[in-house]
Amino acid sequence: MFPYFIEHSDQLMEAFWEHLEIVIVTMAISLFLATVISYLLLKSERATNLVVQVFGAIYSVPSMALFALLIPLLGLGNSTAIPVLVAYNQYLLIRNIMTGMQNVDKNLLEAGTGMGMSHFQLVTRVQIPLAMPSIVAGIRLAIISTTGIAVIAATINAGGLGKILLSGLRTMNIYKISWGTILSVVIALVADLVLKRLERLTVKRTIAGR
Repeated sequence: MFPYFIEHSDQLMEAFWEHLEIVIVTMAISLFLATVISYLLLKSERATNLVVQVFGAIYSVPSMALFALLIPLLGLGNSTAIPVLVAYNQYLLIRNIMTGMQNVDKNLLEAGTGMGMSHFQLVTRVQIPLAMPSIVAGIRLAIISTTGIAVIAATINAGGLGKILLSGLRTMNIYKISWGTILSVVIALVADLVLKRLERLTVKRTIAGR
């Protein structure tokens, strides 16, 4: 195992960094889009439920099916893979963001309004800090989901660790399969550990703030 990694480290690490880049770009776009959508949904619970249901329906569609639908429009590679990954993440992110925001004590919001705080100030100074545990949990799930689905994106020439795994499956090379899997797990595991730590910190701060 390790001799194979040393011998093919350039190829494996190139795929690793490609995969990591896909995850980072996808998460940056996903978080921006989910933040904007969530902010627009704050005043309407009915619209929130509708949007979550729509993205939930999209999330239930197999990734290969969405790739196939978008390839004629966007072509092969990341130009198709990233939009699909972003679309999947909206369900996980918006659901968790809105759950956290809606569970904030209404008395705190009324108190903030009574103090003269604007809607934007209530969101940024009250709701978001208190909703952070739920928001971080959503980000953690989205990163894990993105890391896994990005492997499948290699079937449309998106690169990343998926190309190592697919090559290994085609040639029945156990070393490629093993290292492709291990490196994918490393990305998801490190992100999961970091965000779990952040989630625990935000929970402690939330409790302390109460």
